[in-house]
Order: sequence, then structure tokens, then C-alpha cells
Amino acid sequence: MSNTITPRPSHGKASVSPPARRALCEHLDDVIGRMQHDLDSAASLVAQAVGEVGGEVGGQVAVDEVELTVVIPVYNEPVTVLEIVDRVRALPISKQVVVVDDGSTDGTTQALEQLSGLPDVVVLKHTVNRGKGAALQTGFEYAQGRFVIVQDADLEYNPLDILRVIAPLQAGQSDVVYGSRYLDNAKQDPSWLHRLGNWGLTTFSNLLTGHRLTDMETCYKAFRRDLLQQIRIEQDRFGFEPEITAKLAQRRVTIREVGISYTCRSREEGKKIGWRDLFNAIYCIVRYRF
Repeated sequence: MSNTITPRPSHGKASVSPPARRALCEHLDDVIGRMQHDLDSAASLVAQAVGEVGGEVGGQVAVDEVELTVVIPVYNEPVTVLEIVDRVRALPISKQVVVVDDGSTDGTTQALEQLSGLPDVVVLKHTVNRGKGAALQTGFEYAQGRFVIVQDADLEYNPLDILRVIAPLQAGQSDVVYGSRYLDNAKQDPSWLHRLGNWGLTTFSNLLTGHRLTDMETCYKAFRRDLLQQIRIEQDRFGFEPEITAKLAQRRVTIREVGISYTCRSREEGKKIGWRDLFNAIYCIVRYRF
């Protein structure tokens, strides 16, 4: 019997013989299999292209496995950046580490190449220096964790404190937590001028925002990712600190503080914030509060 399709006289519809039906099914299975293979290949190529456009090095863990994203902005820190990344990766928590090279001009970019292939590390690069705020904006866009925290690359802040800072987030006690350098021991910052400047900015910010902070300028700021990604960041430099604090006040978000350790370094050792940033912070406090 040949594999033919013959018309059914009474209804005018086609009838398929069993051998023909089997052959047709086998052919369809083969076609579907090839289509699935082509789709998988296309998805792989798209994922690879997205990574290349974003300047990504390394891999990413699955979204539902990530508890915390640590965003590390870095500019000309070849000596400390790899140690910071190693110490963050050693934390006993499921994490994603996003390093943003903000147009470094020394050996930082070459040092970061050593992170290539690490499954929990993503390295992104700005071709020119745009500022800490801009680097954080880039890093936040790639964040996958339930929570997001900022980590400087200069060893002033100890990554061991990260778990203390995010604990209230994990317990559902707060949506935003700042790690304060002055809550427990203000004298760990040896520069009275730095302490005075920070006190002045924090006090002024508190007056306008209604927050009761001791350290508005701290690096350690931890957020629920869904809340953070609703806030549009505009400041490219150190104005990020007062801007995000003021915008949280606009949303009536209460900020909780946790005491942290701090090892201050001098300008000669690489500290980058200056007097221009102080005046810009005052401007940002006023601008973004109203």
C-alpha cells in the first residue's frame, strides 16, 4: 500500500493511512527537533552578544539563586581591587559581584582581566572616567540579587561588615540600611576635618529630609533591589550619596543604620573626594529634597 492521502467521498476531507501517518509524524518530529536546536543556538548567540555589548567579563549565576549583588565602582585602584573582590567572594552568601571599571588609566583594567571566567563576577567598563555615581548607575542595571550593596575598592571598608549591614534587609525589618562609621566609634576616622565635614553634611541632610542619620556619606548603602531600581539616579560623581538619601525621603522610606568599621586613608594614599564634592553635596541635598 502506498503512502498516499485520498479524499473521503462522503465528507470531502482527507484520510491518512497508518503508514503515511507514521511517516508524517517522524518527519514532523525531525523538523521540530531541528527547530529547537536552531532556537537554542540563536538564544546562545543573543546572550553572547548582550554580554559583549555590555562589556561583560565572567559569568552570571541564575537570578533565583542570588541573595545579594555587590556593586564595586573602581577607578585607578590596581593594588586593592583584586583583594576586595576576593574578600567579597569569600562571604558565605549567594552573591553576584559587579565591578565597574570607570575609565581607569593605570593597571586596574589589566588587573581586572584576571577575573575573567569567574561565574559570580561581572566586570563592566566605561571607556572614559565618568564618576562614582555613573559607575553605580551602570552596576545597578546589572544587579540580579534580592538586595544590592555598594562596596568601594580602596579597602577603607571591610567586606566582613556587609553581612551585618544587610541583616535587617534579610529579616524584613527595613528596606534600606546604611553602614555608619560614627554610630559606635567616631574616633576610628582620625581626620577631624573629615569628621566635621561629614557631620555638617549629615546634619544638613537630616534637617531637610527628616532622616536621623549619623553618616549620610557612607559607602555602605544597602537596598532592596526592587526599590533601588525604581529610583532614577542623576548625579555622576559623589553627589550620589545626598541624592539617593533625599529621594528616599521623598518616598518616605526609613533608613536604618548599623555600625561598621572604617580605616581612613589620606589623599596621598589615593582618597579622591575633595572640597568641590562638598559644595556639590550641599547643592544636591537642596535640589533633590524638594
